Amino acid sequence: MQMQKIALIGECMIELNGTSFGAMTQNYGGDVLNSAVYLARARGDKFDVHFVTAMGTEPLSEGMISRWQQEGINTSLVLRDNARQSGLYLIQLDEKGERTFLYWRNNSAARYLLRHPDYPIVRQQLQGMDVLYLSGISLAILPENDRQRLLIDLKQLSSEGKVIFFDSNYRPALWENEAHARVCYQQMYAITDIALVTDDDEADLWGDTSTEEIFHRLKSMGVKQAIIKAGERGCFYRDLSGCDATQHIETQPVTPVIDTTSAGDAFNAGFIAGWLHGKSIHDAALMGHQLAGVVIRHKGAIVPQAVTQGVIARFFNSNEIGENENARDDGASASD
Repeated sequence: MQMQKIALIGECMIELNGTSFGAMTQNYGGDVLNSAVYLARARGDKFDVHFVTAMGTEPLSEGMISRWQQEGINTSLVLRDNARQSGLYLIQLDEKGERTFLYWRNNSAARYLLRHPDYPIVRQQLQGMDVLYLSGISLAILPENDRQRLLIDLKQLSSEGKVIFFDSNYRPALWENEAHARVCYQQMYAITDIALVTDDDEADLWGDTSTEEIFHRLKSMGVKQAIIKAGERGCFYRDLSGCDATQHIETQPVTPVIDTTSAGDAFNAGFIAGWLHGKSIHDAALMGHQLAGVVIRHKGAIVPQAVTQGVIARFFNSNEIGENENARDDGASASD
């Protein structure tokens, strides 16, 4: 069987984590890049992970790319921009581990990915992928004309049979206004095979008050399958192409919660890894919960490999979580 290929389209920034004018640690992160790292750690011999972005040529960019390669990420689709550098963000945490962010990304290389002279080469290479993944942030950081160009490209790739995962990850500060974001999301949802959304984000942008409302709206917009992440309540899955019942996959309480920075990114990686390994929807979601639960007990968007190695190995080698090779295909349906 030929190894599958997944391309994740997004950005990566320099991460500063700590207290203002106090002790800080330097790392890197970005929602899609975070998922790419955790996905690469869980890939086994089932799939290749490609990251699609633009980076500078300064030492910090060089260092980040080197570390992605050490994680097993294929960086052949990372373009280099001599005129621009990486963006930067600062994380500040409260006593409960919840975070606030400050960003400096307006002139980052990733923002101008589609204007890079070598982007047509990347676009051509995407035709060789089986799965594509991006987030609302991947779209929001782009200038409007570039965003529309990417949506056109994704629509074409979808028509060619690529499976598209989309995490809405709505961040109001990145959009001109809510109406503008809604129009863009509607275009994206129309070509989304599996949506990975968060209940709070959907409520903020669309005013939904229940998982049922979210599922109904996503179906009306053309989404084929959806996972709604609901924090301590776990997640909910429904195949929107049929009349299947909703699956509720619960999660276990996690203590202590140190840093929730990439909880959703880790869940997405765990879920997609399970899906690509042929797990049932239920088991793939459990993998997402378990991976996120480990990550939020440590600081930073990307935790050391040793932290995640155990849960990944236990999950994919355990007989307690049954692997169902026939449970997932392009039209996977929910089951009780």
